[in-house]
Amino acid sequence: MIAVNPDGKIMVRRCLVTLRPFRLFVLGIGFFTLCFLMTSLGGQFSARRPGESPFTIRTEVMGGPESRGILRKMSDLLELMARRMDALARLENGSEPRRATSHRHSADRLPSGAGLVERIQAIAQNVSDIAVKVDQILRHSLLLHSKVSEGRRDQCEAPSDPKFPDCAGKVEWMRARWTSDPCYAFFGVDGTECSFLIYLSEVEWFCPPLPWRNQTASRTQAKPLPRAQAVFRSSLSPLLELMGSGKESLIFMKKRTKRLTAQWVMAAQRLAQKLGDIQRDQKQILVHIGFLTEESGDVFSPRVLKGGPLGEMVQWADILAALYVLGHSLRVTVSLKELQSNLGVPPGRGNCPLTVPLPFDLIYTDYHGLQQMKQHMGLSFRKYRCRIRVIDTFGTEPAYNHEEYATLHGYRTNWGYWNLNPKQFMTMFPHTPDNSFMGFVSEELNGTEKQAVKGGKAGNMAVVYGKEASIWKGKEKFLGILNKYMEIHGTVYYESQRPPEVPAFVKNHGLLPQPEFQQLLRKAKLFIGFGFPYEGPAPLEAIANGCVFLQSRFSPPHSSLNHEFFRGKPTSREVFSQHPYAENFIGKPHVWTVDYNNSEEFEAAIKAIMRTQVDPYLPYEYTCEGMLERIHAYIQHQDFCSAPGPASSVARAPQSPFVLAPNATHLEWAQNASMAPGAWPPARSLRAWLATPGRACTDACLDHGLICEPSFFPFLNSRDAFLKLQVPCDSTESEMNHLYPAFAQPGQECFLQKEPLLFSCAGSSTKYQRLCPCRDFRKGQVALCQGCL
Repeated sequence: MIAVNPDGKIMVRRCLVTLRPFRLFVLGIGFFTLCFLMTSLGGQFSARRPGESPFTIRTEVMGGPESRGILRKMSDLLELMARRMDALARLENGSEPRRATSHRHSADRLPSGAGLVERIQAIAQNVSDIAVKVDQILRHSLLLHSKVSEGRRDQCEAPSDPKFPDCAGKVEWMRARWTSDPCYAFFGVDGTECSFLIYLSEVEWFCPPLPWRNQTASRTQAKPLPRAQAVFRSSLSPLLELMGSGKESLIFMKKRTKRLTAQWVMAAQRLAQKLGDIQRDQKQILVHIGFLTEESGDVFSPRVLKGGPLGEMVQWADILAALYVLGHSLRVTVSLKELQSNLGVPPGRGNCPLTVPLPFDLIYTDYHGLQQMKQHMGLSFRKYRCRIRVIDTFGTEPAYNHEEYATLHGYRTNWGYWNLNPKQFMTMFPHTPDNSFMGFVSEELNGTEKQAVKGGKAGNMAVVYGKEASIWKGKEKFLGILNKYMEIHGTVYYESQRPPEVPAFVKNHGLLPQPEFQQLLRKAKLFIGFGFPYEGPAPLEAIANGCVFLQSRFSPPHSSLNHEFFRGKPTSREVFSQHPYAENFIGKPHVWTVDYNNSEEFEAAIKAIMRTQVDPYLPYEYTCEGMLERIHAYIQHQDFCSAPGPASSVARAPQSPFVLAPNATHLEWAQNASMAPGAWPPARSLRAWLATPGRACTDACLDHGLICEPSFFPFLNSRDAFLKLQVPCDSTESEMNHLYPAFAQPGQECFLQKEPLLFSCAGSSTKYQRLCPCRDFRKGQVALCQGCL
């Protein structure tokens, strides 16, 4: 056993106490120095760090005064440590020889104080040498950075490139306003000229790419993944989850969808049989119902249970069901926050483009949603607006849609001037062929139900169209005449007491749930309207349940010129009755339109209706199958993003593909003429007529049992088309006018259309005879030609 001197124990303990903490301290300083060097210098020799903006120029690691000062202080500290350790070593070397001898055995097991000091000195010297080398590197980096910065500064001046004429102006704007929206800093703009040009060339597209930037990533685009095929769905339960909850409007829509599930599934099966083996790509579709967002006010949800209008919610519920049953992938949003998240909107005030390419093939929204997207998508709105479909109850005519033309000619309203293709607006009824007819669905009775309805009708029962008491105000005269022949029922909303506008002889049921309202219609003989609301779904539901619909004729017709309801709407359409579709496309015996100001005519109509027997009737285009058929055709064939083709741009071919019909009244597509590639509807369905002065193309085509087709206008927009119709053109001019192409009799002038977005079926003037493109249509489906499906 080896004896250990107590003095040796004391020395060892003193060394451990004195040197170990100091050793740990020195090692900690060394480790910190290494980490600092890796952090400070590593970024200069590596690629961009994860999460760092691609436009950040890392000047802070290129030898700034802060980094140099820290390293110098560390070097001085290490030199001081080395001097102190050297003094400690000399102190230990001068100790008594006896202490060194007596502790020989202990020294074999523990490093001597002098040896440990030597090691610490060596570490300190190494770190000091590293600090000197780092200082040299930083000096070199600073010199190199100054040269690179000077070179880049030369390359970060706004170029004079005729291909980018707006570049210099945009750079000036960025200098003054880049702090106006946090989104610019999000994309790496930091107030330097280079960051301005990088942003304007790589995020926006106003400036050319900088030659010293790595363009590989921007040039390399990932190959699109193979598209999944759309498959008809037989269950709508997942859709109900997608629609969300929390709003009375959504609850109403979900109840409607659930109630119509069986009809949607059967309609999908029938359409699948029609289409056969046609392959359909599954589309990624965003449905943003803007009018239900809190930011737009959401005035509809609180009124669902108080008799408010339900037409918009009926249509949106049916659109969602149709898109889902067709097999497409849907995302549904009813809040601005959800919209921003799905689009990839950067943080800020909406002046910057989206952070990612738009992940949706199509976006269905309304005017409120359209405005929200424009406010938050920046330049991406212009890029992707061709994918948007706007659900527009009353329609938008081309004259109101074209911003410049609307401003110059008095057509500007709060809802128009979007410069979209007019076919991107989708209406509830086929008001004008300039827009696409979306429609909605009325519940269809099967054969057994139709027989039950015919046998259960009360011959003297009438239901009034109008759930709000204000609609009944001033209608006592009509109600008095009707009460002589029929028992009158109402569905007027009230909370505690009977509305005073409703006469005592009217049996008011209050606001009824939809199934109960349907049962009431199945018993009634007559469904009568008092002029408002316009063009809602209820008259079609009544006719489908075996009622006769009686409505008022307007004289003069209502329009934005003389009626407050239509003022500000982007249409000049004249409404001659409460429900023009029912009057023009259904008519007698199901629909009677009379002058309510003529008491004798009104009473005679009541008597005639009581003698008339009608069966339940529903136009095919308002069945589930009809709506599926229509939306399928739109998704398959409507493409507003492709480069303009012959059916979407001004075509002035030297040789017209038309021939004069044998009766010399109109033009037809020549049999030997080639088909226009990409044209939809197919060009062979085109028939061209010269309308009489003051006649709109919409009416001129209907006069011949046809539908005006605005996508055919470019084919007719040539002097040759007039000559083929034997119209003498002493002069030909091209101008922006929504009535062109047209012929003016005084002066024998032919006018061609200069702006494709202004091709319009609507509009007329006694000065012009309009050249009108017409087409055939499928029975019960005016939106589609016979060869369109």
